[in-house]
Amino acid sequence: MSTNNITQLNHDFAFERGVSHLRVSPGEGDIPIVEIQNDAASAKISMQGAHVLSWIPKSGEDVIWMSPDASFVIGKSLRGGIPVCWPWFGAHARNNALPAHGFARTVFWQLTDTQLLSDNETQITFQLDTRDLGDRYYAMWPAATVLEYRLTIGRQLSMELITTNHSKAGICIGQALHTYFNISDIGRIRLTGLEHTDYLDKTENFSRKTQKGDIKVDSEIDRVYLDTADDVIIHDQARKITIQKLGSRSTVVWNPWRAVAEKMADLGKDGYRKMLCVESANTADDTVTIAAGDSHSLRAIYKTDLN
Repeated sequence: MSTNNITQLNHDFAFERGVSHLRVSPGEGDIPIVEIQNDAASAKISMQGAHVLSWIPKSGEDVIWMSPDASFVIGKSLRGGIPVCWPWFGAHARNNALPAHGFARTVFWQLTDTQLLSDNETQITFQLDTRDLGDRYYAMWPAATVLEYRLTIGRQLSMELITTNHSKAGICIGQALHTYFNISDIGRIRLTGLEHTDYLDKTENFSRKTQKGDIKVDSEIDRVYLDTADDVIIHDQARKITIQKLGSRSTVVWNPWRAVAEKMADLGKDGYRKMLCVESANTADDTVTIAAGDSHSLRAIYKTDLN
């Protein structure tokens, strides 16, 4: 994105009021980022994919994990942060040649609104209209669809992804907020809130199992937990991270562990030990059908507390 475009974005959307500010800055790989600071937190969001790179509550450390080896390249997905997986999750159901997790995370979104709601809260809104993406993406997804992604940054991080179907027929979407959480060490955390829940185990050909007790990770984990609505909590040494959601009945938990991680060039040395993905999703038997003219909202809220 050119310097002129960044200048125009700042003219239209940037602000500075006391210690609070919002501005668009040049980023790695010629991909601009939005930088936000208020009394309660700071955040960074890439214009490509409306991809959250960082959320740091005041007097805390980053809740979001980014790989030190993440590659910032136009049209390529990032390792870490909060990728927006849409309009399908995982591999495409009928065509493996299409990009995994859809295309929303690898295209530029439009910045449409910014607001300082209070000294402790900043809201920013992005939009993606599939009709503006061109022939390549029309071939993947011909339905006229508009996404609105509203992020509120403060003592908690709130995300709402709204899909509106502007086509003349119903559409079916799969999606996820594919969040990489920053943890002290994968061997020292436990995950609660999914006890007694059925899940599909991708590491064993999607066999169906039931969670017994807390989740502790000591090997590769790649699971879709089914019919989930309760809060999920990551219990770390010094803090806990609470994950709330609405408009989602599936939760994905993923860590590649050592053998798989070593085959991933962008995860960083021993990166798997510092991250855990807990994803608010609509996948498996929780994909969403949206009638013509209707919308669907997927919301997730993250909070942190000291242990």
